[in-house]
Parts: sequence; C-alpha cells; structure tokens
Amino acid sequence: MTMWVFGYGSLLWNPGFPVARQEVATLQGYARSFCMSSIHHRGSEETPGLVLALDAVEAAHCTGLALAVEAGHEDRTLAELRERELISSAYLERDLAVDLASGETVTAVTYVIDPDHVQYCGDLSLEAQARIIAVAVGGRGPNPEYLFNTAAHLAEIGLRDADLDWLTRRVQALTA
Repeated sequence: MTMWVFGYGSLLWNPGFPVARQEVATLQGYARSFCMSSIHHRGSEETPGLVLALDAVEAAHCTGLALAVEAGHEDRTLAELRERELISSAYLERDLAVDLASGETVTAVTYVIDPDHVQYCGDLSLEAQARIIAVAVGGRGPNPEYLFNTAAHLAEIGLRDADLDWLTRRVQALTA
C-alpha cells in the first residue's frame, strides 16, 4: 500500500524523502497560514520566526501536493518526518483524506497545528507576520527564504496563495 504525505509548506520544495509520484491535492477543513512560531528551524528562542501550519477551519480547504513515498522507504521516511516535524509538540501528526486532482482520494500523513500549544499564533495580522519573518533566522536558515521558496513552488505548480504572495512582496520590501 502506498504511503502518502501531504505537503503544503517546505515539503513542497524539500520533501527529504524519495518521492515516487506527486499530485496536486486538496485537504478539506484546514487553512494554510503562518500560525506557528518557529524556535528551531526558522527562528530561535530569542527571535522566533514563523512557519506554515494547517489550522482547523470548518469551511476552509488547503491545496498542496500529495507525495507518494517510494516503495521500501516508508519506515525511514516516517521516522525522518517525525524527527523534522515533531521537533516540538506544536504539530500533530494525522492521517487525513486528501482529494487528488485526478479524482482519487487517498489517506496522507499530514502535520497540523495544535491550537492549544504555546507556539500557536493564529491571530497575527499579515503585517505582523511580515515583520517577524523579515528578521528571523533558525537552524535551517533565514525565515524569508522559507517564505520565498514556498510561495515560488506553489506558483510553479499553479497554486497561487494570495496571503503568501502579499507576504513575499512585503518581506522583500522590509529586507531591501
């Protein structure tokens, strides 16, 4: 049975595992947003950054990529994803149904935000997000790089995200 992973942020451009197949997919009931404070990968304890997370919103949906893990790499992939994504307990690992663009529905390992976690920050304005992203740096690099890569890869696969496009322009202006 194929193991699927739903990518909506850095997994779009840096899955970190062998991908046998990828397809545009939609997850119902969640919205992609910079609602997670990053103190490891794209920020620090002193200067937290922001990373994307999936926030449960009843009428929302998020379109990203369903990534099929190459056969034989499932156990290693899951272990590495857990090490990467569950570095703090802000993300919750869920097996959720995603609708592939081809019409098929598959179950995918998906990382969603825990709204009760101290790193949850779902009430920030776009301007506040831009100001945080513009200056933060973490173990995996500058926060603006994360934003720019994600927005560029979404555009590359034909998925525009108005908030990410606005944030990209604003962070570019703040860092110019």
